[in-house]
Amino acid sequence: MRFGVLGALGVWSADGETVAAGGPQLRALLAMLLLNVDQTVGVRRLVEGLYGPQAPSGAAHALQSQVSRLRRRLGAAGETGDLLQYGPAGYRLLVDPGDVDVHRFERLAGEGRHVLAVGDHAGAARLLGEALELWRGPALADVIDAPFAEEQAARLEELRIAVLEDLVEARLARGEHRDLAAELPEFVAAHPLRERLRGQLMRALHGSGRKAEALQVFEEARRMLAEELGVDPSPELGGVHVAVLRAGSSPAEEAGGGVPAQFTSFVGRDGDLERVRALLGQRRLVTLTGPGGVGKTRLAVEAAGRERDEVRFVDLAPLADGAAAPQALINALGLREAGLVPALSGPLDPVDRLIAGLADRRVLLVLDNCEHVVAEVAALARRLLAACRDLRILVTSRERLGITGETLHPVPPLPLDGGGPEALDHPAVRLFADRAAAVRPGFLIDDANVDAALRLCRALDGLPLAIELAAARMRSLTLEEVEARLDDRFRLLSRGDRSAAPRHRTLRSVVEWSWDLLSRPEQALAARLTVFSGGAPLHAAARVCGPSEGEVVELLADLVDKSLVEAGGGRYRMLETVREFCAERLAGDGDRERLRAAHAAYFLESARAAEPYLRGPDQLEWLARLDAERGNFHAALHWAAGADPVLGLRLLAALSWQGQLRGLPGERAAVAAGLLMTIGDEPPAGLEEEYTLCLAHAAAADNVHDQRLRDHLERLADRRLRYPFLRVLRFMVNGPCHADGEAPADPWSQAFTRLESGVKSLLGGERDTAEEAFRAALEGFRGTGDRWGVLTALEQLAGFADEPGFAALMAEAIDLAERLGAGEDLTRLLVRNADGLADAGRLLAARAGYEHAIEFARRAGTPETQAGAQRGLADVARLRGDLPAARELYDRALRGCGRASMGGALTRWRILIGLGRIAEAEQDAGQASLRYRQALATARAYGDRPAAAASAEALAAVAAFNAVGR
Repeated sequence: MRFGVLGALGVWSADGETVAAGGPQLRALLAMLLLNVDQTVGVRRLVEGLYGPQAPSGAAHALQSQVSRLRRRLGAAGETGDLLQYGPAGYRLLVDPGDVDVHRFERLAGEGRHVLAVGDHAGAARLLGEALELWRGPALADVIDAPFAEEQAARLEELRIAVLEDLVEARLARGEHRDLAAELPEFVAAHPLRERLRGQLMRALHGSGRKAEALQVFEEARRMLAEELGVDPSPELGGVHVAVLRAGSSPAEEAGGGVPAQFTSFVGRDGDLERVRALLGQRRLVTLTGPGGVGKTRLAVEAAGRERDEVRFVDLAPLADGAAAPQALINALGLREAGLVPALSGPLDPVDRLIAGLADRRVLLVLDNCEHVVAEVAALARRLLAACRDLRILVTSRERLGITGETLHPVPPLPLDGGGPEALDHPAVRLFADRAAAVRPGFLIDDANVDAALRLCRALDGLPLAIELAAARMRSLTLEEVEARLDDRFRLLSRGDRSAAPRHRTLRSVVEWSWDLLSRPEQALAARLTVFSGGAPLHAAARVCGPSEGEVVELLADLVDKSLVEAGGGRYRMLETVREFCAERLAGDGDRERLRAAHAAYFLESARAAEPYLRGPDQLEWLARLDAERGNFHAALHWAAGADPVLGLRLLAALSWQGQLRGLPGERAAVAAGLLMTIGDEPPAGLEEEYTLCLAHAAAADNVHDQRLRDHLERLADRRLRYPFLRVLRFMVNGPCHADGEAPADPWSQAFTRLESGVKSLLGGERDTAEEAFRAALEGFRGTGDRWGVLTALEQLAGFADEPGFAALMAEAIDLAERLGAGEDLTRLLVRNADGLADAGRLLAARAGYEHAIEFARRAGTPETQAGAQRGLADVARLRGDLPAARELYDRALRGCGRASMGGALTRWRILIGLGRIAEAEQDAGQASLRYRQALATARAYGDRPAAAASAEALAAVAAFNAVGR
C-alpha cells in the first residue's frame, strides 16, 4: 500500500485503488503514525495529538478503539499481517518509509541538496523536482484541526519552500532565467518575507536582461521590510542588489548571444575596445587582423559582449575547409533543420537557409579564426550582408577578407614604450602581473622588478598569449628564472626561418618552451588529448588516453596548472594554438591512428548508451550530454568514414534519433555519402538497419538516394527493429502502413504504432477509430516519458477536442516543444494553435498567433513552417474580407512549401483551397475550379480522404454554380 499526507490524507492499494481511511479521528491517528512511520509513538503523545493537552477522561480507551478500527481497515484493503503493532512504549506502524510521500519527499530533498552542493545542477533539479511533485495540496489538509497537525503542517510547508528555493537555485545555475522570471513573482507574492526568493527573482530578472525590474524588486523588498518589521534587507539580499548594480551584460545576454564566457580579466586593450565599438556602430563589416596570439578573439568577445543587439559567436578554427562554414553558422544560430525526410524533394541551400533565418533580425555575427577559410568566408559574408539589411559581421583573421565595405582594425601587440617606474602602467606588464598573481598569490610588480618584467614582455613581443603562458610559469619559477629561460630559447630560435613572421616564431617558441618543461608522461597525455575536438570529460580522457584514470587525473591537474589545458564545466580543453603544437608531437609518435580508433570506439559506446534514454523521461539530460560532445562525434564520424566504415555506419545509426530531435542531418550528410561510396550498393551483413539510416542521412542533402531509401525501408517492414527511429522514418517517407508482421516489443515502438494507426485512420476518414488510437498512443508515450511522442500525440488529439480542450492540449504540447528546444516543432504547434483560434472565430487573436509563429519560423530558418504561418495570416485576411492581401499572402506561402512531406502537403492543400475561395468570391469559376482540382490532386497523392472529399465537394459546387449561371 501507499500513503500520503502531503495534501489530504490518502491511502492507495497495491493496484492503485483509493482506500477509504474513515472519519476525522481515524484519519488524524493514521496521519500521526505515518509522520513517525516505523517508530514507536507513545500512547500519551497520540492522545494529546488527537485530543489536546487537556484530553478528556477515557481518551486512552477511545484511542484503543481507533487503533482497532484502523487495523480492520488496513486488513480490508488487502494487507496481510498486523501493520499496527503495540508494545510497552506505544504503537508502531510497520510501513516502508518509501511508501509514504512525506518520507520520500524528505529523502529526495536531502539528496537534492547534497547533489546541488557538489555542483550537479541537472541532477539536483531532477531530484528536487521529483520531491515537489509529491505534494497534492497543503500538508495534512483534511486533519488540520487536530491538535498535532498545525505545527507539523507548518514544519512541512517550511521544508517545501526551502526545497523550492533549492530547485530555483539549481535552475538558475542551468540558465533558466527567463522561465523563472515568469514563475517566481507568484511565489514571492505568496511568501513576501522570504528574502532568498526575492534575491532569486532579482537574479532571474537580471539574467533575462531585465536589470531595471530586478532593482525594483529590491526596492519593494526594502520598503516592505521597513514598513512591516522595521528592519533592513539581509546582507545576502543586499549582496544580490550590489551584484546587479555592478553587473554589465546579463547572463541571458551573454549565453543567449552565444558569446563565450571569459575566466580572466580584460587588460590592456581599452583603446582598441573603444575603437572597435565605434566601428561597429558605423559599419556593417569589421575585420580584426593581426598575428596569432595577439588577442584578436578576446578583443572581439569583449566588444560583442557590450552590444545591445543579439550576438552569435562562431569559431571557424575547427573547420577543415570553407565549404562547411555555412553549416557552422546554421548551428550557431540555432536554425534547426527539418529532419531527415523533408529534403527528399531536393536540398535547401545552406546559405538560403541562413538568409531565411537572418532576414529582418538585428544580429551581430562574430566569425572567429577565419584565416584558413578566408575566401569562402568572404563570399558568404558578401551574400549575407547583401540579403540581410540588419545584419552586422565582426571578423577575426590573420588576413583581410578583401570585399567591398570591409573596415579593418589591425590589432597590434601590447605597447612597451619607455621604461622605469612608468612601466608599471604598461598594458603588457599589467597583463603579466595579473596572470602571474593568479598562479602565485601575492605576487606584485614593483620598482624592484619592473625592469625585469618589461624585458620579459619585450622578449615576447608584447603578444598576450605568450605573456600569459610565461606568467603561468611563475607558479614554480622566479621572474628572473623565467626571463633567463626565455632569453636562451629565443636566442636559439632567432637563427631559424627568417621568412616566418617574427611574432609567429615567438609564439611557437613560448609554446615549445612550455612543452619542454613538461614531464614525459605530461607530454604524452597532452599529445593524446589532441584527438578530442571541443574538449573531453575526465572519463573520456582516461579511457582514450590511458593508462589509468587515476594517473590521468593527476596529469590533467598538472597540465591545467601549467596552462596547457583549461578546465571548466567538467571538461578539459586546449587553446587551439597549443592543440596544434601538441598534435604535431602526436603525429611524430606514430600513435595517432590507434588513438583515433580508441576515440571513435569510445564515442560509439557513448552514443549507444545514450540512444535508449532519448526516448525516455531523462531525454533532456541525455540530449544535453550528446550536445556537449558534438565536436567529438563529428571527428569520430569523419575518421571512421575513411578508416573504419563499419564503425562509421554504427555510430551514424546510434546518433540518428539525436540528429532528428536536434535537426542535424545537414552536418552529417557528407559523411553518410562518403560511407555509401565506400561500402557500395548493399549493406554489410547484419547492418541493414544501419545502412538504411545512412541512406536517410545522405538523402537529406541529395535526392538521388530517394528511391533506394524507400526500397530499403520496405525491406525492413516485417522485422523487429533495433532502431525504433526507423519506424518514424518509414512513416514519414512511405506514409502510414499496417502493423509489422511481428508486434514491437518495446513500449515506445508500441506507442508509435498506435500513433501511426491513428494517422492512417484519420486519412481514411475514420475519426472515432483515429481518436481512440491517438489516446492510446498518448498513454503509451506518457508511460515511456518521451516528450516528443507526447507532444506529437497531443497535437493529433487536439483536432478532436472542443475549444477549451484544444487550448489545454496545445498548451501542453507547446510547453514540451520549448523544453526540447525543437524550434520547427514549436513553430508548427504555434501555427496549429492559431488555427484553433481562427476556427473559433477569434480572428484578432489568431492573427497575433500567426505573426508570433512567423517570428519563430524566421529564427529557425524553416521556409515550410513559415509558409504555414503565412497561410494562416492569409486565412484571417480572407475571412475579414481583404481579398487582395489574402491572395498575396497565399501566393507567398505557396512558394515556401514546395518540398515533399506530409506537413507540406497539408499546407499546400489549405493554400489551394483558400485561393479557390477567393476566386469564388470574385466569381471567377475557372480559377476556382483550377485551384480545387490542384487541391484534390494534392490530397489524393498523400491518401488524405477527408481532404480529397472536401476538395471534390468544393469542385462540384463550383461546377453546379457555373451550370446554373450559364
